[in-house]
Amino acid sequence: MKNIIKIVSVCLLIFVTSCKEQTQKEVKPSTSKELTKEINDLERVEPPHWWTGFKNAELQLLVKHPNIGSYTPEISYSGVTLENFHQADSPNYLFLDVEISESAKAGKFNIVFKQDDGKELVQTYELKSREKSAEDYIGFNSSDAIYLITPDRFANANPENDEVEGLLEQGIDRTHGYARHGGDVQGITEHLDYIDNLGFTAVWPCPVLINDMPRGSYHGYAMTDFYKVDPRFGTLDEYKNLADELRNRDMKLIMDQVANHCGLQHWWMKDLPFKDWVNYQDYYLENIDNWNRETTKMSNHRRTTNQDPYAAKIDNDGMSQGWFVPDMPDLNQRNPFMANYIIQNSIWWVETLGLGGIRQDTYPYPDKAFMSDWAGAIMTEYPNFSIVGEEWSYNPLLIAYWQEGHENKDGYDSNLKSSMDFAMQKHIIDALNEEESWDKGLVKMYEGLANDFAYTSPKDIMAFLDNHDKSRVYTELKGDVVNTKMALSYLLMLPRIPQIYYGTEILMDDFDNPGDHGLIRTDFPGGWQGDTVNAFTGEGLNAEQKDMQNFLKKMLNYRKDSKAIHEGETKHFAPFEGTYFLYRTHGNETVVHIINKNEEPIEIDLNYHEEMGLKGKTLKNVITGETMVWGDSIKLNEKGSIILSTKL
Repeated sequence: MKNIIKIVSVCLLIFVTSCKEQTQKEVKPSTSKELTKEINDLERVEPPHWWTGFKNAELQLLVKHPNIGSYTPEISYSGVTLENFHQADSPNYLFLDVEISESAKAGKFNIVFKQDDGKELVQTYELKSREKSAEDYIGFNSSDAIYLITPDRFANANPENDEVEGLLEQGIDRTHGYARHGGDVQGITEHLDYIDNLGFTAVWPCPVLINDMPRGSYHGYAMTDFYKVDPRFGTLDEYKNLADELRNRDMKLIMDQVANHCGLQHWWMKDLPFKDWVNYQDYYLENIDNWNRETTKMSNHRRTTNQDPYAAKIDNDGMSQGWFVPDMPDLNQRNPFMANYIIQNSIWWVETLGLGGIRQDTYPYPDKAFMSDWAGAIMTEYPNFSIVGEEWSYNPLLIAYWQEGHENKDGYDSNLKSSMDFAMQKHIIDALNEEESWDKGLVKMYEGLANDFAYTSPKDIMAFLDNHDKSRVYTELKGDVVNTKMALSYLLMLPRIPQIYYGTEILMDDFDNPGDHGLIRTDFPGGWQGDTVNAFTGEGLNAEQKDMQNFLKKMLNYRKDSKAIHEGETKHFAPFEGTYFLYRTHGNETVVHIINKNEEPIEIDLNYHEEMGLKGKTLKNVITGETMVWGDSIKLNEKGSIILSTKL
């Protein structure tokens, strides 16, 4: 990673070149004081605690308290040094630059804040010991299959937390697509056996941090406190328990994070630390009483400006600095204090939950130099970790640009291991919906996979068929069950990290209003008391739904132990007479995936595939268990996919 800029680099920038509005004060040495009791005089200190033993010894504390800018802080704890502190534009903030040496031990100590008149405020701070080494934080990879969940719509284990007094949005209404329905973290935990038995190895819940917003708070992407779990989803302990229970099953928790924006009701929006804490801040404050979609300076959403060598500066700025929506202030990562805050928050959650990966929302929207620093700081601390960034583009060139190690003409290195394969999603849908011709149908899949020449590491890209923002695959494939099976089996055969959205296994759809987010994020049947259909047990499912569940279960559980699919050589043959053959090979294991779009029986000459070396070998059908000997030809009796393996 040639362009990693660690957190320390940002801290040095703060130390050397502070903005004219920022005032630095001289740090005075203090007399060592032994901690006798915990004292918490201050309104807020973030991160709320930290750890010893990081490669980067620098920590920057955000301190929020009325008139705290007039105080001088002191720290006296062995191995911990207060290097500097900074006043903000608001008098109610201080930012403390702290160095934690290798000799520092876990423990609690007091930070003392003094005024010239002798008044003191005291805050007890804790350094913890890390529970495992940095190398043991193993991220998701091509051996994983990821189950994406919208927590509010999956399962309601604790109806007592459905409403929380004091929050802006109250009430549960399961008939309303954009109201809260009551799903929670405990609901995910209680159904991990179901997810595990299906064959998934990782769970990605949409964000569960608090969204104290007046409406639409269920989705999680308008965070109002980056260190607090939404109490309607549960507690921090319940979030930790979910991570623990996943690890007990040798599964991983992926956290959905947002570096681009926060919610309009975030606590700091009522008292912004600096004049440039969010983008277009002055304009927002001038129009705060009439803030709506018409007055908001929105992002132009022209994501190609990140790569476009001819992009006008105004277009580039409009992309990265405009607000995503009026209720989501656009964070200014060019402010070094904001940059530190976001990086440290990500690391805090990795350490707190023992994460198996991060999914970063709206990846191309923040300042792209910062995003390289952000990913680089995390991957420096956790070299075996994984991060996937959302680049919603059907252009493989843009997907490739964001992956670490890609030789970009502008020299940009993202430090990002994985990006999301929206291009492949579209190719699969088009291939199965279109009638076969020279340039339509299965050739879309074939040529889509051929685009892997552009990718630095195709197997580290995350592929999917649907998610919380896109119409469900069963809907996009026009209710065709056979086509849906072909799409899913192909996805699970690719040199990719596959992600499947909850409910795909039971053919959940959005036919009534295709693309509507509230409908895409439908309640999972059986997750609520009184549901007449229970997909967790199979009760009430129709025959097609049960068959799809069983199909995916067999496919996923085979994939779980298939080295050929995880890391094998990929070979495919150009579509021929409505069929398409894909091979994955590793050692003695070859897996063959055959897609057949023909309604009538057809026989395919296998001598054309002689280079695969399968002639005379016995292969087993992964789904049915039947065996066959690979000969001169294969007869395909019906439309659908066939998955064959030499591993008997």
